Amino acid sequence: MLSYRHAFHAGNHADVFKHASLSLALASFKQKDKPFIYIDTHAGGGIYDLAGEWARKTKEANSGIQRLWHQPSQWPELTDYFQVLNRLNSAQAGQQFYPGSPEIARQLLRPQDQLLLMELHPQEIDVLRTHLAKDPRVHLHHRDGLEGLTALTPPTPRRGLVLIDPAYERHEEYAQVVQAVKKAYTRWPTGTYLIWYPLLAKARDQSRRLLHDLKEKTSFASVLIAELSIEAQHPDLGMHGSGLAIINPPWQLDQSLIKLLPRLSQALQLGNQGHWRVDWLISTT
Repeated sequence: MLSYRHAFHAGNHADVFKHASLSLALASFKQKDKPFIYIDTHAGGGIYDLAGEWARKTKEANSGIQRLWHQPSQWPELTDYFQVLNRLNSAQAGQQFYPGSPEIARQLLRPQDQLLLMELHPQEIDVLRTHLAKDPRVHLHHRDGLEGLTALTPPTPRRGLVLIDPAYERHEEYAQVVQAVKKAYTRWPTGTYLIWYPLLAKARDQSRRLLHDLKEKTSFASVLIAELSIEAQHPDLGMHGSGLAIINPPWQLDQSLIKLLPRLSQALQLGNQGHWRVDWLISTT
């Protein structure tokens, strides 16, 4: 299915959580001079116009990045994240453009690093090419991201991390994610894999099934779970939060998230119903 367009949701609470966490993971990788590769299986368009028709229709950024944008000095741990936002927006444009994960990675990676970006949607891949194709570090693939993940691993260089964040429009996608990462892991067991997932209403939520399968149906060495919710779970409709299952997390990323998420939950919560957690699903100790 190719109906999902992220421009409707750009800059929402899930984006802030995902991209803040990604910026911390990338910072950890950059602590060593050795080059690494960033892989994005569902890259989207790369850059989104918050003043555009789709974003204005949902206004999801109002309860997401717009709550933080005016106070970057209060988030020293997210300096890299805010630098990307500021570079993308001139003083004249104000707070108009929001970066997707490919643009965040492109700005934060160094000259010796590489980006491998995959996108299946025919319109999104064209937008992505427009925004990022001129960067010589960027390699674009118009293909299914989960298929590409298993086909293109192990990558060169071998050091690297993957962001996997499908739309989850179908329940089968959860199992497909587990199978794809399981296959990639057998070929590239030293890679870091960040699996994003939504926290949905009780009638639709599949997050517990995903975490169960990651623990019981794989041989991963370590898996860190981080989740952030802005309100209580509803019985029937809506996404109240999101999570990341991080296989082979960078050193001390758990401690960085433990420091960040309480404050981020408080800043984004609705009606004092925010919640966060950082736990080890599989621990090496």
